[in-house]
Amino acid sequence: MENLYNSITEILILIFILITFLQSGIDKATDWEGNTGWLKEHFKDTFMGGMVPLMVGIIMIAEIMAGLMALLGIIWILLYNDLSWAFYSSVLAAITLLMLLFGQRVAKDYAGAFTITGYFVVVIFGVFLLG
Repeated sequence: MENLYNSITEILILIFILITFLQSGIDKATDWEGNTGWLKEHFKDTFMGGMVPLMVGIIMIAEIMAGLMALLGIIWILLYNDLSWAFYSSVLAAITLLMLLFGQRVAKDYAGAFTITGYFVVVIFGVFLLG
């Protein structure tokens, strides 16, 4: 229980990553057609238009991995007071958000890109705390 009190900020950030990324990754897996269809339209006038299924697959895998690593991070903090999985999860989440930000900027969806910034602030604070 002491590890919970000593690492509550880190654990709350990991819960944020777990919920955000695992849900998003699972949504991409369960609604592949809906996600790729919408994104094909989103990127149709960009150089990335023909790469949508590949991009969605890469993002989906990264999101699911970041979410699962966040879960491992929580467990490792509580059981072993070890921050390594938590750090790796935060770094992967940050990289994933940068990929999403790049796509939004290429698609000239500046409002969508701005939304990603809020997620990035939380995640990069996690990287800072855990690094």
